[in-house]
Amino acid sequence: IASEWAAEVGASYTPPTFGQGYKLWLGTDIFGRSVLLKVIHGTQIAMSVGLFTSLIAIPIGIAFGSVAGYFGGFVDEIIVWFYTVFSSIPGIMLLMSIAFIMGKGITTVYIALGLTSWVGLCRLIRGEVLKHRSREYVQAANAIGASHPRKLFKHILPNVSHIVIINTSLLFQTSIKSEVILSYLGLGVSGQPSWGTMIDDSKLELARGVYWQLLGASVAMFVVVLAFNILGDALRDALDPKLK
Repeated sequence: IASEWAAEVGASYTPPTFGQGYKLWLGTDIFGRSVLLKVIHGTQIAMSVGLFTSLIAIPIGIAFGSVAGYFGGFVDEIIVWFYTVFSSIPGIMLLMSIAFIMGKGITTVYIALGLTSWVGLCRLIRGEVLKHRSREYVQAANAIGASHPRKLFKHILPNVSHIVIINTSLLFQTSIKSEVILSYLGLGVSGQPSWGTMIDDSKLELARGVYWQLLGASVAMFVVVLAFNILGDALRDALDPKLK
């Protein structure tokens, strides 16, 4: 269905209509294209942004955080200094800089968000690994001659995996909102509808009383972000041992 968004299904700016097929449930845009199909395609874009951003940011955050927390000392100081300097740059400015350098496109959005979204997880993993590295089970593994990689990957990281799962659900909705902002500013997705471009297009439409494109994109974003927030809270309640 999402691939049919470019087809003309009615007259320009047809208001939401029921009884003439689902494609007109949210009306049409200036070119007679179904707003509902554009919203569905925007949902596909949003989900892909959340997925690929997580695939980039999560490994970076885990790698830096676990190494800093496990080895401590000079290694920890270097990594803490790096992510402190990195996080001191306003996030939107960093995203816009990367987008300007790489140009428009969905791949740029993946890379820009992935490279700027790992700091929060890095902090959390570092703190958890710092606590776990002195626990009895790690000392026991050290006593039998376990190597550093084995202690880290076999014993410590499985015990902090709940942090990764919870953070992934939260990163999804943050990435979606960031993609909407970039697309609204003209630095994100181009050549295909996303919620950000739909909201940007609706600026001039509102003066003509055409509200349904803004309504469709805003409601879709609200529902998806709310769903991932609820999922994050549920995962935290289920997986965080401190809440049990």
